[in-house]
Amino acid sequence: MVVQTIPARIRWAVDFMDVQPSDHILEIGCGPGAGAELICSRLETGKMFAIDRSESGVDRTKRRCARFVEAGRLTVRQIDLATLRVPVKRLTKVFAFNVNLFWVRDAAAEVALLHERVLPGGSVYIFYEATRREQVPQMVQNTSKALADAGFRVSVVDQKQPAVIGIVGKR
Repeated sequence: MVVQTIPARIRWAVDFMDVQPSDHILEIGCGPGAGAELICSRLETGKMFAIDRSESGVDRTKRRCARFVEAGRLTVRQIDLATLRVPVKRLTKVFAFNVNLFWVRDAAAEVALLHERVLPGGSVYIFYEATRREQVPQMVQNTSKALADAGFRVSVVDQKQPAVIGIVGKR
């Protein structure tokens, strides 16, 4: 069995989210599954739904997190956020790391969907690894505007080492 490490930036983001054992979490863009693995290890009665547009991302997450899938704690699907239909309004947290959707184009429909499905008091956490600091103002401005326009209260967190920007929308 190959032990896969969890990058420090993912650990910081998940710690910042303060995952609770009963949380119901959606991860947008699960990629290799590092975030899903760390989040699911903190859930007890909660559940996680992870999505990615990439078939390889979904496969990697399923393999890495097989024990959580088998336990019924994690569901992984190949789908994009625009076509996602969460059946009930029960999400406490939404997590995305380096998902460009929110700042490179108009994501009003996707953010509105999140606002409809996140419980009052719940949060959307969108993190970017700012490898090009000159892009940070546009990332923050566009993502914050999309969240605020949908009715979220927005705050920005900047961790300097490594350079991670977090945009948080509270419902």
